[in-house]
Amino acid sequence: MPTDQPIAPNFVDFQDVWLAYNDELLAAQQFAVEAIDLQVRQGEFIAIVGPSGCGKSTFMKLATGLKMPSRGSIRIAGSPVTGPLKISGMAFQAPSLLPWRTTVDNVLLPLEIVEPYRSNFKAQRKVYEEWARKLLQKVGLGGYEDKFPWQLSGGMQQRASICRALIHEPQMLLLDEPFGALDAFTREELWCILRDLWTEQKFNVILVTHDLRESVFLADTVYVMSKSPGRFVVKRAIDLPRPRELEVTYTKEFSDIVLELRGHIGAIRTSKATT
Repeated sequence: MPTDQPIAPNFVDFQDVWLAYNDELLAAQQFAVEAIDLQVRQGEFIAIVGPSGCGKSTFMKLATGLKMPSRGSIRIAGSPVTGPLKISGMAFQAPSLLPWRTTVDNVLLPLEIVEPYRSNFKAQRKVYEEWARKLLQKVGLGGYEDKFPWQLSGGMQQRASICRALIHEPQMLLLDEPFGALDAFTREELWCILRDLWTEQKFNVILVTHDLRESVFLADTVYVMSKSPGRFVVKRAIDLPRPRELEVTYTKEFSDIVLELRGHIGAIRTSKATT
């Protein structure tokens, strides 16, 4: 039945996006990613998985405006991407905290750089610092706000890195293998912290990971990329009910989805090996 209600625009919209890293590669038709079509709803949490070298990190550079496509168009939050986005936050596998700054000062760093906070930073520093301390407490770093990075464990540093990515209240959080260097227990603990932050604030998340369990536990939708040149070959909606507790990772329903995704990636590897 037709409806008069307007359809909300997609928050992320890739239309036939191709990227070659330089003019020479473009002339040779050698692309890092090709034919990327992706539409992500407002507040959706997606994960991207695939074999090493498939273009996952290249996709992230396109999504943040750090790279412009050779072909096609990208719109984020309804606007064409023409350069680095101010509405996004990023966290990587290496926390990259500045060793001479305390935890709270590391978290405050984006507010010293990004407008409109930058212009008001000196006048509003006490207010901003209170934001940072509250955010650190949410992720279990209460009492560590004035410690230096070398006084924190790897998991603590990654929590601080996520706080730094979120302090300016971005509309989109991009995570590139953020938990890959951590032990299994710490990794699962951070899954739950990220789940809770996203549930509370409903920012968009794009997570790049090699961990299939991580992708299924956290995401609304998982995309599988082919080997280079990367393209999306599988879109898998994760229909496990929310909120998800770690116990769901031991259920048959969860394991079946992980095995299905593993099968897709295995098929990609096999097809490349035999061609």
